[in-house]
Amino acid sequence: MMPMNDVTKQSVINIGTLGHIDHGKTSLVKALTNIWTDKHSESIKRNMTIILGYADAVIRKCENCEGPQAYTITEKCSGCSGPAKSVMRFSIVDAPGHENLMATAIAGANMINAILFVIAANEPCPMQQTKEHLMIINILGIKNVIIVQTKIDIVGKSATLEHYNQIKQFIKGSVIENAPIVPVMANKGINVDVVLELITKLERPKFDTEVEPFMYVIRSFDTNKPGAKVGNLLGGVVGGTLIRGRFGVHDEVEIRPGIGLGSSQKHTSYKSIITQITSISNGTEILEEACPGGLIGLSTELDPSFTKANGLMGNVAGHVGKLPDVMNSVEIAYNTLNRPDIQERGFAEDESVVLIAGTATVIGYVRKAKKNRLSVELNHPICIDKQTKIAVMRNVLHRWRLTGYAVLAS
Repeated sequence: MMPMNDVTKQSVINIGTLGHIDHGKTSLVKALTNIWTDKHSESIKRNMTIILGYADAVIRKCENCEGPQAYTITEKCSGCSGPAKSVMRFSIVDAPGHENLMATAIAGANMINAILFVIAANEPCPMQQTKEHLMIINILGIKNVIIVQTKIDIVGKSATLEHYNQIKQFIKGSVIENAPIVPVMANKGINVDVVLELITKLERPKFDTEVEPFMYVIRSFDTNKPGAKVGNLLGGVVGGTLIRGRFGVHDEVEIRPGIGLGSSQKHTSYKSIITQITSISNGTEILEEACPGGLIGLSTELDPSFTKANGLMGNVAGHVGKLPDVMNSVEIAYNTLNRPDIQERGFAEDESVVLIAGTATVIGYVRKAKKNRLSVELNHPICIDKQTKIAVMRNVLHRWRLTGYAVLAS
């Protein structure tokens, strides 16, 4: 069996990105991983589905060099051209769109273990979205944060230093007031090695692998080529991240809520799916066992028509009969974000809301509202943990805006 969190096999930490629009988040991710994650921005503009960008990389360290310059993602050191030894694999979760960024940070709190907080030097600090993102960090209590000061090549040294002091003043008194601040030129690779070194020093999450597995399904797809003969078809692939437990090849798994079977007057009827894992991959290598950390792909015996085009995104997976119940309605305890750009108002009966929990995005209708407790009927069912934070979006001036978060009411 695979050693727990082998540095060449699975990520040991999932890192989210936050930062004002056009401050260079995706360019930074490209510099750190050599992967461009912003592949779905057009589809994000057209609907509320959160399609997460995912980038994995292995951080390596040259044993002949000292300091940050010893850290790289290449197999050879850029300084001395000597071999670089694997230290750890990490994953970056990137969601396009400002509202989606904040909603993902809340809804994906169980999946994201640290934050790269990107603040560009060519604009005053804080910008409005920068303020809102620090608010999210404070609400979630995330202390595992690296602040990356980007675009320093645009403004020069003296302006960079002034901006650095603005950042220090901005984070004073917050949960990240002692977070490291790294000036970076992502397009030229300057100080990228410093960020890589700091990632290796982040506090790593302690995963419980001796309990029943629970995986958020982030994507699903069909690997068969068009025109493949029926006898040669491969089963569908389900991709996601385990937050606890472990999966092994040949495990029988259940996926909930599953697939829609038709419509009743109130809800679409869904049926959970039971299948067997035929192989496990981290995207580049085959694994015998999957543990929490990073994105994994489960090849299954599922009909590939179920998994094509992210058909199972928003589901959860676990061992048969061990997942939480499927819910067509939820009782939630709501907490407002008190955003200065949104006028707070009470919930109206039958008001439509968007709830985002884990990787599931659903439209709901408020049937009862009393103080901070809401009864919400859903347009299709969800399956979530009791401790899952739920991002709540409301229609404000014909736009869906993140106004608060919630948990299942006890």
